[in-house]
Amino acid sequence: MRTSKLLVILLSLSLFNMTDALAGASGHAGHSMGSGGGGGSCVKARVSKFQPGHLATVAPEAEFSFMVTGIQSPDQVDVTVKTIPVEVTGEDKDSFYLIKGKLPAELKNVTARVNVKVNAKSPRCDAENGWLIKITG
Repeated sequence: MRTSKLLVILLSLSLFNMTDALAGASGHAGHSMGSGGGGGSCVKARVSKFQPGHLATVAPEAEFSFMVTGIQSPDQVDVTVKTIPVEVTGEDKDSFYLIKGKLPAELKNVTARVNVKVNAKSPRCDAENGWLIKITG
């Protein structure tokens, strides 16, 4: 009798732990919807699919784009080119955001880095990436 009660208690605890673990895995882009307590982990954003590609030659004020996964809003993305802030727009594509912008007009005859910084709720989860573009005159 004692063994069966002990078995029922252990099974109940095990099911509770499994349910709790599954509930913590919910949320947009892999982020937990919980209170965000002390030792939780984060999913860093990924920046990829740069257009035009690395070291491509483009005209001044050319458009560029890239994909970002693992964010809640395109407002989390900041872009600079040669330290000049660039206004960008974001289009929700369900599993990622397509971010688009335009190179600053004052940049001519230079190679410039398009620097992308993704600001998360926690600074340890921030991400940064970028690529070089050759701008003609």
